Amino acid sequence: MSKAFTKEVDADDDDDPALPPIPAGGKNYMTAQGYARLREELLELIDTERPKMVDIVHWAASNGDRSENGDYLYGKKRLREIDRRIRFLTKRLEIAEVVDPSLHDGSDQVFFGATVTYLENGGTERTITILGIDEADSRQGQVSWMSPVARALLKSRVGDEISMGSPGGVLLLEVLNVRYPGKQAQG
Repeated sequence: MSKAFTKEVDADDDDDPALPPIPAGGKNYMTAQGYARLREELLELIDTERPKMVDIVHWAASNGDRSENGDYLYGKKRLREIDRRIRFLTKRLEIAEVVDPSLHDGSDQVFFGATVTYLENGGTERTITILGIDEADSRQGQVSWMSPVARALLKSRVGDEISMGSPGGVLLLEVLNVRYPGKQAQG
């Protein structure tokens, strides 16, 4: 088949489908650790992975017929994935707003970076940490500051009861405890 009739999908679609978008004009709040992890991933892609893949594609292209060359075809696809991820990380880091949660250490009010223990509907006790959209991991009890539960809890204080709408009905959340990470020693 002629290449004129094939469509190679190039990444105008930079967003990672696994992560929800940041609201238009919004900040990408994250901790210094989250920022460092994203920056480290970006530099690894730029300095190590992409150059390796370019070498592989160059080698595979020099082997002749590219239409049935698996190394070449896979390499080109992987290169597009790497470039897409580089663009995504670059955009996310450009709008990043690094927040130091330890500034609120000792406070009983819920802000970004807080670890909050709350009672759900008077029965189930849950503990979550409110982090940035790019660093939250639900398996570790971390939620994005944009999640419904985080939005409901933000600015509340220990002892407050908050009503939160959910698909299963209205939930009553009672804030039991608020903790922040202590100041990191500067070295």
